Amino acid sequence: MHGYAHVVAAEDMTAFGTDPWWLIGIKAVFCFAFLMLTVLLCIVLERKVVAWMQLRIGPNRHGPWGMLQSLADGVKLMLKEDIVVKGADKAVYILAPIVGTIPAFMAIAVIPFGPPGNEVSIFGTRTAMQLTDLPVAVLYILATSSIAAYGVVLAGWSSNSTYPLLGGVRATAQVISYEVAMGLSFAAVFLYSGSMSTSAIVAEQDDRWFAVLLPVSFLIYLVSMVGEAHRAPFDMPESEGDLVGGFNTEYSSIKFALFMLTEYVHMVTVSALAVTLFLGGWRAPAPISTYWEGANHGWWPMLWFIAKMLVLLFGFVWIRAALPRVRYDQFMKLGWKVLIPVSMVWLMLVAAVRAMRNENYSFADIIYWVAGAVIIVLLLSFLVDIFRERGEKARQAEEEKQQAESGGVPFDPMAGGYPVPPLPGQALPPTPRRPSRAERDRELVGTAAEPAEPAGPSESNTATSQGRGSDDA
Repeated sequence: MHGYAHVVAAEDMTAFGTDPWWLIGIKAVFCFAFLMLTVLLCIVLERKVVAWMQLRIGPNRHGPWGMLQSLADGVKLMLKEDIVVKGADKAVYILAPIVGTIPAFMAIAVIPFGPPGNEVSIFGTRTAMQLTDLPVAVLYILATSSIAAYGVVLAGWSSNSTYPLLGGVRATAQVISYEVAMGLSFAAVFLYSGSMSTSAIVAEQDDRWFAVLLPVSFLIYLVSMVGEAHRAPFDMPESEGDLVGGFNTEYSSIKFALFMLTEYVHMVTVSALAVTLFLGGWRAPAPISTYWEGANHGWWPMLWFIAKMLVLLFGFVWIRAALPRVRYDQFMKLGWKVLIPVSMVWLMLVAAVRAMRNENYSFADIIYWVAGAVIIVLLLSFLVDIFRERGEKARQAEEEKQQAESGGVPFDPMAGGYPVPPLPGQALPPTPRRPSRAERDRELVGTAAEPAEPAGPSESNTATSQGRGSDDA
């Protein structure tokens, strides 16, 4: 009942929409400036942190300690020559960066930086530290992030070039794959909070963060948000190793800068959303909020929110410096065969637990039922693996038998005129091993040490006649 009262209070949208027009404008400008300043700071700190991790110096020319490097990069990109590819669809080519950038900024409008009540005073007017809120605020964020993917897709298609098109197709597949897992991780949060409002979700984390209650959902979201932001090691849409630059290969100047800006804005947005849904939002961490009653009042909540968000942004940089880029098929397999099935099973488990709590089952009974269900699932998966392994062994033995009966004809990968992979039941011939240097040296030494064979009678006579002929000459 206590949590329900929190939800009702937080979902009372009368706290929003009553600000004067000038205060709404100030909040909107603050949201835009907050994203821009965070992006500028994030770019230069990423370059500095990655340099430190790789024992390099990093930016150290522009500004004190190189802190104005990202601003210098932005000015440089705006002053570079703007090139439009001759064969491109010009209207879509120019519109694509704009379509990708604008929705990236829209999600911050429903992120709460503080309590929903009139907590702070701005020029004498009491207001909440949030631009607005919606009963379906999280769905609004998902919608804006999905629309931003159209900018990448349209950029790859309108460039009329092979590599950008492949990058756009990869970006589309990433969004489809990882937004499913992301949405399922959000569903568990909705079940526990009873709301899709961001302020209501934060209100429900007054006792315990959802990252503790729903650890699987939190981990799935962390992986999904890296894939959603097209960040390393999941930056296949712009993989320079095989796509030159991906969807932005044919872009330059300010349009290229907009794509880079969109990527970093997405980093900030998904980190802010993770803080809101799983890390208590603007609430102070447990030790501070326990011993200091004023930690969650006034302007302090904004400090806790920004600190948590910076920790997640540092995680983005750390992952980029530590992990290599994965193959695209591995990335898609992770999304469809691991994250989505795990998130669906976890969601069913969370729904079952919530239903049992509503039916007044004791905590011990819930543990017994959940443990029993997990054991049954593990046993079934074990039996499936056993039978699958037996079937594979039997099929392999049958294929070997058929190959032996057919005379064991070796597989020729160039039989059709071009290299092809082996079909099921076929195997490549063993690759001849190149002898090592020591083996070659032993062979040479052995050849030199072999004694000369004695010459036969005919050879000796020939040699004698040749010698006499030379003497006569």
